[in-house]
Amino acid sequence: MGSQTEQIVDNIVREIEQGLLMPGDVLEEKALVGKFGVSRTPVREALLQLDALGILRRKARGGAEVFKPNLEEFLAILEVNAKLEGHAAGLAARRLSAEDGRALEQAVRDCDGHLAEHGETEPDRYYLANLNFHRLVAISSHNPVLLETIKINARKLMAYYRARYRYKGSIPKSALEHRKIAELIMDRDPTAAEEMMVTHVMFDSVTAMDLIAVLSRT
Repeated sequence: MGSQTEQIVDNIVREIEQGLLMPGDVLEEKALVGKFGVSRTPVREALLQLDALGILRRKARGGAEVFKPNLEEFLAILEVNAKLEGHAAGLAARRLSAEDGRALEQAVRDCDGHLAEHGETEPDRYYLANLNFHRLVAISSHNPVLLETIKINARKLMAYYRARYRYKGSIPKSALEHRKIAELIMDRDPTAAEEMMVTHVMFDSVTAMDLIAVLSRT
């Protein structure tokens, strides 16, 4: 079991991943102290760590706010994340093990299965299958530094990636692209796998503006 600070960090990150904390939500130190049954010190240390990662932004009078990017920040982070995930796909195509391949194939089947069973409904459930696919591609790169960097960067935009699947046509498109990316990785085509992953991860500017507008009202 980790330290109190590590447990608080893990809990807050998990709540962001699950959509329980949204961009702009405020975390007050006093409330966190009561929630976790700890002193202010580990709470402050946890908020400082998450601020350093760019996941939260500390407030001048204590507490923090879940990172809420403006359009320029959003597009800049997205651009970096697309390149990171593309690089992971390219490395995976060169380094994929038999075990990696089986796990990746199952992740693709899970996405296909959601589409077959639920169609375009239950987008939050599909998002979890999507997360697992991207996680396994990154793991298959066999580069732990790259894996951790992708995790940190992607967490800043999780709410926006989740909201993306509320748009008509996004789930079928995503599932199809997952299948194609996996095939390129398994065919050992690093250049094509990287290029397709970059395209897959990027939003067009209109969708980005729509997502920012929608989540700003939630």
